[in-house]
Amino acid sequence: MKTYGLRYLLGLIITLTLLGHALHRYDVRFIDSLDGMIYDAQMRLSMPRTIDRRIAIVDIDEKSLAEVGRWPWDRARMAALVNALFEREGVAVLGFDIVFAEPDASSGLGVLKRLGSDELRGNTDFQQALAALAPALDYDQRFANALRGRPIVLGYYFANQARSTGAIPPPAMPSTAFGVYPMTLFDWSSHGGNLPALQAAAGRGGFFNPVIDFDGMVRRVPLITEYHGAYYEALSLAVVRALFGDAAITLVFGDPADPDSRLTGIALHTPRGTMSIPVDSNGAALVSYRGYQHSYPYYSASDVLAGHTTPGALRGKIVLIGTTAPGLVDQRSTPVGEVFPGVEVHANLVGGMLDGTIRSQPVFAGTAQALVLLVLGLLMIFAWPWRKPTHATLLTVLLGGGVVAAYLALWRYQSWALPVASLLLEIGTLFVLNMSYGFFVESRARRKFAELFGHYVPPELVEEMSRHPESYSMAGRRAELTVLFCDVIEFTAIAETLEPEQLALLMNDYLGTMTAVIRQHRGTLDKYIGDAIMGFWGAPVEDSEHARHAVEAALGMRAALIDLNQTLAARGWPMLQVGIGINTGPMTVGDMGSAVRKAYTVMGDAVNLAARLEGLTRRYKVDIIVGEATRERVPDIVFRELDRVRVKGRLRPVAVFEPRISSDLWATKEAAQRDELAQWQAALQHYRAQDWDAVEAALAALMERYPQCDLYAVYRERIAALRGALLPTDWDGVNTFDTK
Repeated sequence: MKTYGLRYLLGLIITLTLLGHALHRYDVRFIDSLDGMIYDAQMRLSMPRTIDRRIAIVDIDEKSLAEVGRWPWDRARMAALVNALFEREGVAVLGFDIVFAEPDASSGLGVLKRLGSDELRGNTDFQQALAALAPALDYDQRFANALRGRPIVLGYYFANQARSTGAIPPPAMPSTAFGVYPMTLFDWSSHGGNLPALQAAAGRGGFFNPVIDFDGMVRRVPLITEYHGAYYEALSLAVVRALFGDAAITLVFGDPADPDSRLTGIALHTPRGTMSIPVDSNGAALVSYRGYQHSYPYYSASDVLAGHTTPGALRGKIVLIGTTAPGLVDQRSTPVGEVFPGVEVHANLVGGMLDGTIRSQPVFAGTAQALVLLVLGLLMIFAWPWRKPTHATLLTVLLGGGVVAAYLALWRYQSWALPVASLLLEIGTLFVLNMSYGFFVESRARRKFAELFGHYVPPELVEEMSRHPESYSMAGRRAELTVLFCDVIEFTAIAETLEPEQLALLMNDYLGTMTAVIRQHRGTLDKYIGDAIMGFWGAPVEDSEHARHAVEAALGMRAALIDLNQTLAARGWPMLQVGIGINTGPMTVGDMGSAVRKAYTVMGDAVNLAARLEGLTRRYKVDIIVGEATRERVPDIVFRELDRVRVKGRLRPVAVFEPRISSDLWATKEAAQRDELAQWQAALQHYRAQDWDAVEAALAALMERYPQCDLYAVYRERIAALRGALLPTDWDGVNTFDTK
């Protein structure tokens, strides 16, 4: 556990940092930027990119400035534009994304009035002419007359400046109407409005302040804001209300019964029913951009004034008057364009309200995000299978894909715009952290671990051990294991027939072949003792089948030696014979030696017995001998009992066996082979009963049928010696060997 403590700590720090951001304890600008980029990309991917012909934009563009004159135009021309839109074009609602804050002095009426009050005060003709001309030259009044009594919404703005200018319309509702709920609407200290006469004539008005996000983007626009103790509506909302006969509005809260509930929407009560418009706690709505610029029809203001528009093109439409002329600077940076006309932002809001496509962020989004962050973080920190990089990578990809799929589904089917950057950042960061930690820290520990055990244990076992290195130690311990000794018979004579280089090559081939078989069967290589090989099973990795694996390894070594001998014969070198001894029992295993040299090895009486059994292979003319403890632990392998022996250094006799084949394959062998084993077992019983005649008869029959088996000749010679010997009355058939 200590090995992973630092990784766990770093993972928790990352998770808690993201939790704090999700719960708005502090702001991490990078995460906000990433959320903004994801939102913008999703907006561009999902917008319909169609033209909404219900809404039109009358554009004071460069063409209009070139044909009509520089801005601002005189109010008489603006009056003519309004009259043309309603009387000739038949528009339904008109909204101005323009403020008329200053009086229009372009007609010269002010100069004439000053003359009439000074130099020409007594000139009756002048005074009469001035009285007749004044109504026509009062352009502001002419514009006010054009506004009066029509569904027109004038635009204005709020600010935080020293003083206010102009007039604004009456508030949509007093703030005391919802005083019980906590309101966090945008608040202002000043405004910039229209001339009082113009505002009074129009009656309606709407502010056009957008919300400029930290990166300069316009993604939201307040639909309602607070100013001097009252609530005011946005230009887009006022236009939609005017379309439905100044429909009443109310504010919607998450839980009306909860006085701490936050603002979630605006209800617009129209003749067609209640229209729900989602907003956040600041009263701002996400702009549902329909597409890139010109998603709504544009008409040049000069064409409308000159009557050059197609008849009926604007009839019954919602019209917004704004400007795209670069010199007039009403451009915004939006998800669908770095330079985007502000008037079209309002058009998108109007269209979104009419279509019901304005997206929202639920009030519980922060809490839900924090909960998911916590669950995913703990899962990836403590439960992820980081020790298997392929599994970890696959699961991380699936998890990230699941988060993205859920985000897209909620966007499409619930119209929720949820923050997802923290989740993706958590998944990616924890993945990189853990994989990097595994590469730089754990891999170093694994390399050291591999260096420690790699010379003894197969690579796949080292990999298995490195997953839980704290469970393994080279310190000495007592355990039941199985040990194997393998030695080349008559190696000295073979060595004398070869050149040193040839002998080295032969030994490398032999030791490499035998070692590969041991490792293939999960064995631990102990050491090479000249031409001898020592290996054991059950440590350092515990193996409940250690006896079976050792016996299977011995059988595999027997088969591998046949192939190796074919190679040696092809080179003209002598072929090899080996003796293999296997025994199971309690032994001490660990790193043993001196300060100069150590080795991970096994010691004990069971080890010594295995070495003695390997030596007995020469006496019994077989290549593998297994102790009875090993035989008892492998019941599904067919063994041939060889004898009961008492080896040097042990008083207690032990039965020894030769492994033949697994029992499931033994059933398919020819009846003759099964009969051979049965006849031999019967002969062994006659031998232990000292029925020499019966034994010799059985051996003679076996040797005639199986002349290649030298074991029968060994027993025949032994019986010849025993016939003339004086055996004790308690003779038990145990054969004692005083040497190896």
